[in-house]
Amino acid sequence: MTRDNLLFSVIGLLLGFIVGFIFASSMNQRYGPAGTAGAPASQNLPADHPPIESGDAGNTQNPQQVFAQVQAAMTKARNEPNNFDAQVTAAKLEYQVQRYDQAVEYLLKANQLKPDNFEVVMMLGEANLEGGHYDVAEKWYKAAQAKKPNDVSALASLAFTYLQKGDAKEAEKAIANLEKADPTNQDLAQFRDKLATLKSGDKPK
Repeated sequence: MTRDNLLFSVIGLLLGFIVGFIFASSMNQRYGPAGTAGAPASQNLPADHPPIESGDAGNTQNPQQVFAQVQAAMTKARNEPNNFDAQVTAAKLEYQVQRYDQAVEYLLKANQLKPDNFEVVMMLGEANLEGGHYDVAEKWYKAAQAKKPNDVSALASLAFTYLQKGDAKEAEKAIANLEKADPTNQDLAQFRDKLATLKSGDKPK
């Protein structure tokens, strides 16, 4: 498959996702949002995570306009590898359709252009976490924490990553750090429950 064909396929997938998202948003407005359970509040999008385009803008655009905008964004990122904003925009689009490894590729380029950008570092943690690359996610969340030691989103994301890895010792430390920074954080109860479950399954050393 050529790069142009791959780009066309990605755009088609994005378009279908966006149209479905707009439909879901419309249904939610009419009948109310469906409840979600299980995932901690900070897991899907931490507080400092960059906003991904909402359905509000899509409600005022037809699919052809959305298609054209997505095509332009992906092409721009491909043709302008030194354009920081273009790389971040493309990464967000890839993240939208759960192409996390592809999102990481754009984010790595953005990180090379602006290594001190906290937002991109957090996004690298998030995309790797969603892609199941827990060790790499840990690395980026630690880098984010180093930049902003008391950032609640980074602390919560790091705790969640350790829990996903099954590292009870480091998870306990991370949860303690999160509680110190934000004693009323809404994820603490879920984290403690998962930690207790993790510990109960640990084999004696």
